[in-house]
Amino acid sequence: MVTLTYQERFKTIKGVFDEFTNRTLFQLQSSGAFDELHTPLFVGKESNVFIASRGNDKVIVKIYRMQNADFKRMYDYIRKDPRYEFLKNHRRQIILSWAQREFKNLKKSEKAKVRSPKVIAWRNHIIVEEFIGDDKPAPPLKDLYPKNPKKFLQGILEQINKLYQGGVIHGDLSSFNILNHNEKPVLIDYSQGTLLKTPNSEELLKRDLKNILHFFKKIGIEEDYEKVFKRIVGND
Repeated sequence: MVTLTYQERFKTIKGVFDEFTNRTLFQLQSSGAFDELHTPLFVGKESNVFIASRGNDKVIVKIYRMQNADFKRMYDYIRKDPRYEFLKNHRRQIILSWAQREFKNLKKSEKAKVRSPKVIAWRNHIIVEEFIGDDKPAPPLKDLYPKNPKKFLQGILEQINKLYQGGVIHGDLSSFNILNHNEKPVLIDYSQGTLLKTPNSEELLKRDLKNILHFFKKIGIEEDYEKVFKRIVGND
């Protein structure tokens, strides 16, 4: 049962959210998606990410900015996705659809058994998802190199292949959005993910693979790009 007003409950160190965000958070909290926001985990140009509680567990609450997000860049990406061909170039619609698309991609990732956060809820511009980590959040690959880089790379390629078989391309893979959780890769940040039938899906897959292989080459593990690409797409 909620005993505090949503204005009181969702105050943060940096002030109070806008009214639309307050209402959306309150609706998600009332539905049981999370109990209470706690500490900011990441503050970015397009979204703010918080750690929240849900019973005895932690969850992640990702809030897309309605005012400051680069909606023109978002529109350039999302308009190519056949799921959003109807979308017009309006800020509010684009940002709400951007969050919805990440929710849909996370659901597809889960169905394909990809190692990614399980999505708990989505409403408007806010996504609630599984917390990846133990006592502390699992660090991104850029901040914690694996003890066995070759094995870790193979683990990443296995996840990319599962996602491909599930009909999705991540579209934004790098050492920033692959977590190193107990020496296993976890793919996060699916907002740029798209379907295989999207016209530029192969281009995005190639970019993902080149980004990953370039990172591992810098730490001494080199793989042939063409062989890796063929391994992911099979005989297509």
